[in-house]
Amino acid sequence: MRSIAVSVKDAMIPSVEAFVGLQKERQLSLVLLSEAGRGDAAELNRQQDATDGSVREMEDALTVLADGSPQDVVDRINAIGSALEELPRQRSQVEAGTANPQAVYDYYNGLLDAGVALFARQARLVPDAEAGQGSVGAVAIFQAADRLSRAATIGSRGLLNGTFTPAERVEFARLVGAYHSDVDSTIPFALEQPRARYDALRASAEYRTLLDLESRIVNADPAVTDGQWRAAVGPVHENLVGIAVGQAENAAALGLEKADSRITAVLIGSLVALLAVVVGIVLALRISNRLVSRALVTRLTSLREDTLRLAQERLPHIVARLRGGEQVDIHRDMPPLDYGNDEIGQVADAFNTAQYTAVAAAVKETQAREGVNRVFLDIAHRNQGLVHRQLKILDKLEREEENPEQLDSLFQLDHLATRARRNAENLIILAGEQPGRQWRKPVRLSDVLRAAVAETEQYVRVRVNPVPDRALVGVAVADTIHLLAELVDNATAFSSPRSEVVVHSNAVPHGIVIEIEDHGLGMTQEERLQANAKLSNPPDFETMAFRGESRLGLFVVARLAARRGIKVELRDSPYGGTVALCVLPPTIVAPHTAAGDITETTQMPVRSFHDQRHGHVEEHPSFPVAVPREVRAALTAGVNPPAPAAVPAPEASVDEPTPAAPPPDGKAPLPRRKKRQNLAPQLARPEEPAHTEPVSRDRSAERTRDGLAAFQRGTRDARLTDDWRAEGAPSS
Repeated sequence: MRSIAVSVKDAMIPSVEAFVGLQKERQLSLVLLSEAGRGDAAELNRQQDATDGSVREMEDALTVLADGSPQDVVDRINAIGSALEELPRQRSQVEAGTANPQAVYDYYNGLLDAGVALFARQARLVPDAEAGQGSVGAVAIFQAADRLSRAATIGSRGLLNGTFTPAERVEFARLVGAYHSDVDSTIPFALEQPRARYDALRASAEYRTLLDLESRIVNADPAVTDGQWRAAVGPVHENLVGIAVGQAENAAALGLEKADSRITAVLIGSLVALLAVVVGIVLALRISNRLVSRALVTRLTSLREDTLRLAQERLPHIVARLRGGEQVDIHRDMPPLDYGNDEIGQVADAFNTAQYTAVAAAVKETQAREGVNRVFLDIAHRNQGLVHRQLKILDKLEREEENPEQLDSLFQLDHLATRARRNAENLIILAGEQPGRQWRKPVRLSDVLRAAVAETEQYVRVRVNPVPDRALVGVAVADTIHLLAELVDNATAFSSPRSEVVVHSNAVPHGIVIEIEDHGLGMTQEERLQANAKLSNPPDFETMAFRGESRLGLFVVARLAARRGIKVELRDSPYGGTVALCVLPPTIVAPHTAAGDITETTQMPVRSFHDQRHGHVEEHPSFPVAVPREVRAALTAGVNPPAPAAVPAPEASVDEPTPAAPPPDGKAPLPRRKKRQNLAPQLARPEEPAHTEPVSRDRSAERTRDGLAAFQRGTRDARLTDDWRAEGAPSS
């Protein structure tokens, strides 16, 4: 209270003189800029010199006030300083006669408004209600005096110009009404001395003259002169300013008086409090023995809580971070318990030792896990390398083999090796690394789906519906193929061997949706919820109980989905069975603008395909495993591939193709059908003699051998499929 009261007395009151000088300077500047040009430049210069002296005193007082004041008070002081920096330029324009009268009027108004804002904020900081109300009243009276000064400026300018513009007349009337309203609403609550001074002002002749001139100017009386107006306004304005200063001085004196009385009360209270403290210390010394034991119990309780918190929260969290391969700062993440050097502190040190031992054990366990993981990965990589070499050898043998039965056995080995390669990749994925197969450029979605289907065991049961013309970025192709292959393999394993698995795909605004639908027995709600939980949040090895290959497959799918941001969810199929819904995010879908960079199908893993009807090997670049030609053609066309069966003998052809040229390796070309070769003579047209050329015995024997071999393979595969289903098929 003393500080604020002193600041009002030492800073606010001296500043009033500077702002009053600025008000007079504003009126003289506008009079000089009037159309009549009757202003006195010498009088304006004298007023400017007087204003400069009072402004310097105000700036010194405000500098002292800024030290230790709140930030909002400092901001208002800085606003006044910034406005005062513009004052020399405004003065020079007025002296040169180039200034805009309205701009000069607005500048002085803004400067005075900044001063009123500072006074108002400082008045509201007074903690005492009565003194604070007095300071606020002083600011209101000064603001009324400033509005009277603005009305005096506009009145002088209009009277000198001989007429008021409509805007000037409205502004004049508004300012007159505003200052009367401010005074009438503030004076009743003013302190006694300022209120008495205002009553004397209202009874004076100057005040009555001013009221009369205000009414005549508002009513556009042409008889009013500028001299009459200025002679009436000046004394009233000075009296209002004096009333405002008196109100501020009385409020500051009241604040100082109350502050002094409160200081006395504080001193007396402090002495009483000091006496009470002394008495309390004496009493505390007497009962300290009883408090010591209670303090020991409190410290032990705190030690127990800290130890439990460390053992149940911090330590498991640190161990989990260590297992995740994260570096841990022991001193930062697990600060030691500090309970001093007494017996309780020694117990806390023992707990610290135990904690550090546990963390050291966790570090060693993490290192051991990393070592096992490296061995695990090394074995998986070696297995993967062996399988790759095996596939290369099988591919070479398939290309060179011409015996259909031997070639069929090679294809079976080829398919088993492909599944072994996927199992090796499963081990690498579970270990947290990336499989070896990679593509640098985008790969078409159709090739990705066909490659995934071809990696499954029962690919002949899979039907791929039309695929949108989109592509995946190269880095995600291998993981997407592996993920889809696991889901397709799972769908074929858990559905009837005579049903088909349908693959739908569609481009959506948020990526690509792939649905793999089977017609099996489906899943219970609890099983589906558990499976979806694993797919959305892959568990660790410790928390997952492997109870079959299906769980391993879901775990691999979850790991791959989390790596590429793919959403995988199992749902019930409306036709019975289960639908595996895969949403490929836009981050792994190649944009349409990258169509020129899409990897050609020749860059996909090349495997051999056997045509059972003609007994030769054909290259197809879209499949990474051995697939018969009719199966590959069915997958490419988007229809259900046929099951292996006997191929009937060639029928008669209407058109005879151009004979194939001998292959470059020098081997005999494959047999070709000829026009009407097997047509009965009775069916030949009369004008066309029947083809009586005898059929070569070698070719007839070759066809008979191929037909019987195909029939034998079909019946054998059917028996193997039934036996395999009867024994119980494992799931992927």
